[in-house]
Amino acid sequence: MLWNVDLTLVDVAIVTRDAYAEAFRVVTGRPLVKLAPALGRPDSEIVFETLAVNGVVAEDAHLPRFLSALAMAFADRRKRLAEEGRMMPGARDALKAVARLDGVVQTVLTGTIKSNAVHKLKAFGLDKYVDFDLGGYGEEVYPKATLLQVAQGRAKQRTGTPFTAANTVVIGDSTRDVQAAKIGGAAVIGVASGRSMASELREAGADLVLADLTNASEVVAAVAGLTAPVDRKAG
Repeated sequence: MLWNVDLTLVDVAIVTRDAYAEAFRVVTGRPLVKLAPALGRPDSEIVFETLAVNGVVAEDAHLPRFLSALAMAFADRRKRLAEEGRMMPGARDALKAVARLDGVVQTVLTGTIKSNAVHKLKAFGLDKYVDFDLGGYGEEVYPKATLLQVAQGRAKQRTGTPFTAANTVVIGDSTRDVQAAKIGGAAVIGVASGRSMASELREAGADLVLADLTNASEVVAAVAGLTAPVDRKAG
């Protein structure tokens, strides 16, 4: 079970933009004028576009330096997350309820770099439900569909069980999340809480679409209906 983070579980856009501005200043010595829109993309992709739209010619060293600076800037601002951000309605109860399903392990599939994803969920007490070691993150320079397959590989290595669309579910709020899941090999639940409307999520190929996460029983039923249990003790 892989959760998208931003606008699915939490919304910390103000702090994220501020951290990006600081990282941009550290790396380029210039103020950030325009931040490339997230649109469900990984941080690595956002960094390159942000450099370009601000007139900076990207070099090989830019990405690792920027991601390192972004991690530091975000960590420095982590105490602001709960104050200036919000947990999406129903997120905690949904995570808690899904955690009770037999054989389910929850992780994240996110464009956010790993350290920042941990900060985002920890700020709202959601980290206790997530196995971060199995996730796919924005510093891994792959399309999101490939990140899904990377995460499935990590889960297989842990459990000895192959993961396919029959026993893998992605939950996300954007059409990019849906497309990545379909390409990467997973069932997908769209949540119309963020970037995309319910109709857009359905058109993109979501197996199920929820208005939000406020009905935990509905979330659990959706996950259970799309997966076959995996034995945690396998392997």
